[in-house]
Amino acid sequence: MSESGLKPMLRLLLVDDHTVVREGLKRLICPLADKWSITEAGTGYQALELLRHQPFDLAIVDLSLPGMSGLDLIRRIKGEYPSVAVLVLTMHSEEQYAIRALQAGANGYVTKDTAATDLVAAVRKVASGGVFLSAQLAERMVLQLNGQRHVPDIQVLSNRELDILQRIVNGQRPVEIANALNLSIKTVSTHKRHVQEKLRLDSTAALVRFGLEHRLGREILGPPSEDAGEA
Repeated sequence: MSESGLKPMLRLLLVDDHTVVREGLKRLICPLADKWSITEAGTGYQALELLRHQPFDLAIVDLSLPGMSGLDLIRRIKGEYPSVAVLVLTMHSEEQYAIRALQAGANGYVTKDTAATDLVAAVRKVASGGVFLSAQLAERMVLQLNGQRHVPDIQVLSNRELDILQRIVNGQRPVEIANALNLSIKTVSTHKRHVQEKLRLDSTAALVRFGLEHRLGREILGPPSEDAGEA
C-alpha cells in the first residue's frame, strides 16, 4: 500500500518501560511523522489494558519489559488483536531474538540504534501491512537458518527460560521473578536449573557472566542485588 493509502491518523502504541527511551523515540518520530497519534505504555499489562479500550494500528514493542516479557506481549496482541501490527524496537541486534519475535507474530524488527529515518520507514512499512527487517539482520537470519552461521548456545533455551535468564542477569531475586511471572519460586528454580544444565554453567555467577557476554542485560541497569545469587 502506498503512503497515501495509509489512514490519515496512524495510531501508535509505544511500549517501553523507560520513560527516557519513550521520550527520545517520540522526539525522533514526531518531526518526521505527519498526523501520527502516539500513546505510551510502560508494561505489557498496561499495553493490553489500553488495547482493550482504544483502537491502534501499530504497537512498537521492546523485548525487555518488566512482568510480562515482550515476546509474551507480542503473542497476546496477535492472538487478541490480530489487526494490530507489531514492530519490535529493541537493543538486541542478534538474529536469535529476531527469529523468536517473528515466530511470536511480530511484523518487523529494528534496533534502538536505527536512524530516525529508517525507524519511520519501518513504522510506515509495517503499518501498511508489510514486513521490515534491516538488510544485515535478514542476511544473518538466512545464514543461521541455512546452517551457514553458528547458532548461539542461547538458542537452546525456551522463551520462558530466556526470560528468566534475562531477569537473573538484571539482578532480580527468585521471589521477584516468581511474582512478576505469576509462578512459584520452585518453578522459577526449576527453570533456572534447566538453563544451567543446557548452557553447562555451574553457578548463578556463571549465568550472569554468560548473560552479559550475550547482551542479555537491560538497557539501563541499576546496581546488582546483593541477593541475586539466591536460588
